[in-house]
Amino acid sequence: MIELIERAARIDDDRPAILTNDRAVSYPELLAAASSVAAALAAVDVRRFAIVDHDAITVLALLAGAAAAGAEACVYSPAEDPDVPLELAERFDHPTLVSARTDLGDRRRVLHPDELLTTASGPASDHPAARPLLILTTGTTGAPKGVRHDWSRLLRPFERVEPAPDQRWLLAYGLHQFGGLQLVLQTLAAAATLVAPVPRRPASGLAAMREHAVTHASATPTYWRFLLAELAASGEPAPVLEQVTLGGEAVPASLLGELRRVFPAARISQIYAANESGSVRSVRDEHNGLPLSAFADKPDADVALKIVDGELWVRSRVGMLGYYGDAPVDPDEWRPTGDLVEVVDGRVYFRGRRSEIINVGGTKVHPLPIEERISAVPGVRLARVYGRRSALTGAIVAAEVVADERVDRDDLADRIRAACADLADTARPRSIRFVDAIETTGDKVARAQEDQ
Repeated sequence: MIELIERAARIDDDRPAILTNDRAVSYPELLAAASSVAAALAAVDVRRFAIVDHDAITVLALLAGAAAAGAEACVYSPAEDPDVPLELAERFDHPTLVSARTDLGDRRRVLHPDELLTTASGPASDHPAARPLLILTTGTTGAPKGVRHDWSRLLRPFERVEPAPDQRWLLAYGLHQFGGLQLVLQTLAAAATLVAPVPRRPASGLAAMREHAVTHASATPTYWRFLLAELAASGEPAPVLEQVTLGGEAVPASLLGELRRVFPAARISQIYAANESGSVRSVRDEHNGLPLSAFADKPDADVALKIVDGELWVRSRVGMLGYYGDAPVDPDEWRPTGDLVEVVDGRVYFRGRRSEIINVGGTKVHPLPIEERISAVPGVRLARVYGRRSALTGAIVAAEVVADERVDRDDLADRIRAACADLADTARPRSIRFVDAIETTGDKVARAQEDQ
């Protein structure tokens, strides 16, 4: 990461590297801040620490400085409850937290970011061979895991990125997420500008697109759905984008069509990546799923894919070194992803996560195809399909729906049932509930089974 900043700093002194709600920083300024962090970490002998902060300028300076010093940094998800970062620090043995917060008590050593950002230092002449990084999973299926990475491996997919200083990328992911890190590396490799509004929500993202003339945006399908709903409610023209990227979830064909309609000048790409495997594939043909050509056997490739019993497996030489607390992984080892897929007419379609399968009386039901049907019904803004516990069948299929404001909900419920009428009896929604908002985790729809 630090070398990308160094390279970008040599291209242009004046162009902003990062724009937030209230300030901007250039690449030379970001490099100076990272160099200060590296010197300060060495001076206080901090080898592992966690970052508890939402400001993109601060977080990126800390990450880059840690990389330059060979220290292992980890970004925690911002949380109002101070017990959340403190519990994570216990779980992942972080003796030091770097945060401007004053409510973290005395259970851990807490350094204010300014203590690391004000050390006078020149740029490092070289960088350590080992530059570790710990990334936490979102914890949608249980407690978060710590995924061990090294910057040198993470940077390999970005080595071929050409400088494009005029690009402005919207940061829609959290900086604690792998998607956020991938977007940051893409922006730095292009010597472009990162636009980082707070909070990182669709309404703020849409406002930042307009205010800062964003040209490129990458987000989860759920985020794009919310942003399109915000745009429709505003009644204003859509921003002009050059690039629309989706990742983190399966992408419905209907969403791709809507994005093409709203952003006709944009190139639309889908990225398949994961905490454990790194960046895997990018698809630009505007069809959901992956082409079978992505599964071509190339023994020397950094990343390879195969399907085992309907589940996607990955072998990645740019992915993780292992989970925190576990033995290192073999870079040539095949690993299951938990993503269920189906091959139809020469294309591989994602059907959801293994953890999201709804077991209805012994029949396995995938929520995603049902969710796509419901989302395509006129009057539905957003939908979530999940399992609800049932004493009779173990679980039933349930749906939550955000409806357009002026729609008749009874009529809409009838049309949703009609859209699902040809599904197997076990797959038809037995409960349709209208809500004001859909629950998300890490800007992804949460489909975990509920008791009620």
